[in-house]
Amino acid sequence: MFELSDKASQLRDKLNAFMEAHVFPNEHVFHEQTAKAENRWAPPPILEELKEKARAEGLWNLFLPDSEFGAGLTNFEYAHLCEVMGKSHVAPEIFNCSAPDTGNMEVLARYGTAEHQEKWLKPLLAGEIRSCFSMTEPDVASSDATNIACEIRREGDEYVVNGRKWWSSGAMTTTCKIAIVMGKTDPAAEKHKQQSMILVPLDAPGVEIVRPLHVFGYDHAPHGHAEILYNNVRVPASNLLLGEGRGFEIAQGRLGPGRIHHCMRTIGVAERALEALCRRVHEREAFGKQLVKYDSLRKQIARSRLEIEQARLLTLKAAHMMDTVGNKVARQEIAMIKVVAPEMALKVLDRAIQAHGALGVCQDSFLAASWAHIRTLRLADGPDEVHLDTIAKIELRPYA
Repeated sequence: MFELSDKASQLRDKLNAFMEAHVFPNEHVFHEQTAKAENRWAPPPILEELKEKARAEGLWNLFLPDSEFGAGLTNFEYAHLCEVMGKSHVAPEIFNCSAPDTGNMEVLARYGTAEHQEKWLKPLLAGEIRSCFSMTEPDVASSDATNIACEIRREGDEYVVNGRKWWSSGAMTTTCKIAIVMGKTDPAAEKHKQQSMILVPLDAPGVEIVRPLHVFGYDHAPHGHAEILYNNVRVPASNLLLGEGRGFEIAQGRLGPGRIHHCMRTIGVAERALEALCRRVHEREAFGKQLVKYDSLRKQIARSRLEIEQARLLTLKAAHMMDTVGNKVARQEIAMIKVVAPEMALKVLDRAIQAHGALGVCQDSFLAASWAHIRTLRLADGPDEVHLDTIAKIELRPYA
């Protein structure tokens, strides 16, 4: 189960080498160029340079299991690569493997028409544009997606979209050109048949980017999370994905792999935090002895290694099950990793921050920004409470 194919092993080795040679040394360049740019929402030059290098080395679109568009890897194989990319917040986009584009490309590859694929999928695969996923709304509890109230109304050969969305991640960047919007086409239909998904170009009349949203003070430029107002936005009827009432079907197809990706990237962050913690305790002295000599810190390092290994094994089990028995059968395992991985990473990051002291909470270390980013994952793709409820329901089913 845990043997990696030669192809995936070679890609992982290449990824590790690329990260060491190009990504880690240029993280500060990425942030400096973004901070000094005339438009902070425009991709910094270093990002485009590194994308070209990655593409030239064949480290591109690794996430797509379809060999026509991607690397043709299984979920289990790609999970190992995802962990490597997760060690740097800037890395996934360099390899054209960043959310929400990965999920959106999978949707277009799986459910899009030939026209959708020509117009939107090809430029996304080429890394020429970016996309956003516009589902969450400020006025309803979006953890229950049946609450989504955005209206998608048919008028002749068009659909008219009206609603307010927020946390449309990636919508702030200047290269974001298309949104996949979830909304109601038929409020009278059965609960899970009311929702649909539709493609809305961000330059369509009536689309207003209201503001960027901050995460614990970070605006995550140049990517950004946007609040968007859709005010009588008209798009061709052909922009509807799969058909009316198929929104939940599309969402389930999109979210399974996405959760695996999030969790393995999260494990990558935790590994990097543990590496930083181990280096720090050897570098610093307090009260007359190295930090590494303190028993309390040694136990924290040991617990961090235990927790990372446990989370990785559970995540790889879920990926393996998705490949062998399908997402539906692996539903409990997918829910489990979505709770376990962010909780674990936050603990490891917190220990590393504590050992780094003042350095750990400022911009001179990756730790604070990583903590803020990982904390959002306890809400993204469903809050912990929803996943815990799913786990419990499946666990209790034989006893009903």
